[in-house]
Amino acid sequence: MLPMRELAADFIPTRHRRSEHIGVVLGRLSRVMPAIETPSDDRWQQIGLALMEGDPAMDALLTAMSRHGMRDARAQFERALEHGIDAVANPLPELRCFIEQMSTPPDWLDRTRIERGAELFRRCGRAALHIGRNVALLGGYQASAFNRTLILTGALQKGPTRRLAETVQWKLDCTVAGGLVPHAIGWRSTLMVRFIHALVRRSVAARPDWQLEDWGLPINQADMGATLYGSLTVPVVGSRLLGMPQTRRERDDAAHLVRYVGWLIGVDERWLADTEAGATAQLLQFLLSLSNPDETSVMMARPLVDEPLTRRYPNLAWLRGRYERSKNLSISRAFLGADALRRLGVPAGTWPWYPLLAIPRNLARHTLSRVVPGGLRRAAARGRAEQEANVQQMVMQPAVAVGASLSAPH
Repeated sequence: MLPMRELAADFIPTRHRRSEHIGVVLGRLSRVMPAIETPSDDRWQQIGLALMEGDPAMDALLTAMSRHGMRDARAQFERALEHGIDAVANPLPELRCFIEQMSTPPDWLDRTRIERGAELFRRCGRAALHIGRNVALLGGYQASAFNRTLILTGALQKGPTRRLAETVQWKLDCTVAGGLVPHAIGWRSTLMVRFIHALVRRSVAARPDWQLEDWGLPINQADMGATLYGSLTVPVVGSRLLGMPQTRRERDDAAHLVRYVGWLIGVDERWLADTEAGATAQLLQFLLSLSNPDETSVMMARPLVDEPLTRRYPNLAWLRGRYERSKNLSISRAFLGADALRRLGVPAGTWPWYPLLAIPRNLARHTLSRVVPGGLRRAAARGRAEQEANVQQMVMQPAVAVGASLSAPH
């Protein structure tokens, strides 16, 4: 049980209110994407209740680990992730049950689709990371209650560079070939993030300055679902808008991968879609409630915007930092719009020059890869190399481990 104050079973926190500016976006998109619609009254109620729901399976395991002694229990957990539960001497019964459950794929899982979805993400290359950073992550800072969780756990002190690199590395772990097979790197990383989320949920909910009645449960089902789709669905959609051709089957296979990652990370299946249209509709329905910017939005957004200026470039640091900052802002301006940037307290007047340059280049490159023998395979290898180089550029050191990341999959 989480240390929560007594509230009615059907209690909905005050943050659950319709965001007017997201409502306008929904209205516009519904004209061109019929699958996107405002939630019904029943669905709206379910989203509100999800703000008070955590991750029952992991929260229960954490309780058992705490009773046993966290130091030994965490060592058991990490060994079980790496080598399997049979490699753990005298494991906690609750840990055995959890690992066996996570090692048994759901009935709907199609490993072939998972691998095709991962390949699409790799083919998206740096475009996926540009969209993830400058659209999903920056735009997500309009959800002030999630920001407060990050701030209370020291995200501002940690700084945007390391937090961003850890989140990107988690995405790469999930989309490497074979990465989501039990005990492979993406499977392990995702379950470790799930464990960290449970620790943070328990710690923050117990704080006297956490306003449960207003903000809901820290890292709740609605926040987890929104950040899942923001991390893995929005980059694929955005890459297409930046000129990358994608078939419907490829997009839906990517959604299947997201569905499985969501299952692993503790998102309830009722929020998990198996098509891109369904995933996009669910994300926007979440955002209708979650997007409520305040002063924390500015506190989180400004350091991210200025992050390129702090990187350790090997040469021309002043020029490269300002180029990267301008490029990122141009992408944000194109996808989020000037009004959203103003709400985030960041420069809104940047002309969207980078997308205008990227679209014809991406269209030509990715179209060619579809007609040249072996082109898709080479495009996936090239895109993966771009993504790994992006992480290296952010930290100028070997890729960081994701084990301590709170922000993933945010």
